[in-house]
Amino acid sequence: MSATESGLSERARQQLLQVSVATLTTCLYREGITRACPVGIAPVSPEQARMVGPAYTLRFVPMREDVGGMSTYGGPRNVHQRAFEDCPPGHVLVMDTRGETRGCSCGDLLIGRLKARGCAGVVTDGGFRDVGDIRALGLPAYQRCTVPPPSFGFLQAVDVNVPVGCGDVAVYPGDIVVGDADGVVFIPAHLVERIAELAHQQTLYETFAAEEVARGRSIIGLYPATDASRRDFDAWCEKRPHAHTDTHTTA
Repeated sequence: MSATESGLSERARQQLLQVSVATLTTCLYREGITRACPVGIAPVSPEQARMVGPAYTLRFVPMREDVGGMSTYGGPRNVHQRAFEDCPPGHVLVMDTRGETRGCSCGDLLIGRLKARGCAGVVTDGGFRDVGDIRALGLPAYQRCTVPPPSFGFLQAVDVNVPVGCGDVAVYPGDIVVGDADGVVFIPAHLVERIAELAHQQTLYETFAAEEVARGRSIIGLYPATDASRRDFDAWCEKRPHAHTDTHTTA
């Protein structure tokens, strides 16, 4: 499925690849979405590539001995394994474990399957095992903490592509997931074009503000923007012919 078919335009996707999760959370807050960034979920490697893609969700419940367990793996009806086979290319697999960290969400083989199938990344509010091998794969992966023990005895996958809670943030199938070195943010699908544009413009202003701070200007009256700083920003943009098409992420 292409970005356009998923509801994410190529322009918005490119903008999201260039703006920070921090900036996106600010833009979402201004639009009334105050819980979009799960706390405590971090990349397995700070050097991994940025991540953008629609959410394909996997929901777990606590394990019950008469329903799941190791014996269910390998069969065609195993929901856990099927999620990694069915997550569409370009999408991000988002797992809702209710924060379970006594048993892992998955390991390197399943994540390797996502990479081989062209998926954009994986997020869990639990943890992965085989983290060194996951880092070597290079697929963007986000977790709460490393969890070596297997999932058996703690987690039972029960459903895919349904609304879930990941890190106490509501995620609906098709919401856009963005990840960087800080963590991840979930953007409601119907807001993504507007949020991408707002974040692009805010990042541009922050590039200007960072240059001003480096020159010795006080942060007061500069950030947040004021009428005066906006006039200075407009003049700055006029000197940069590609200012409104060039985005540079700032800290």
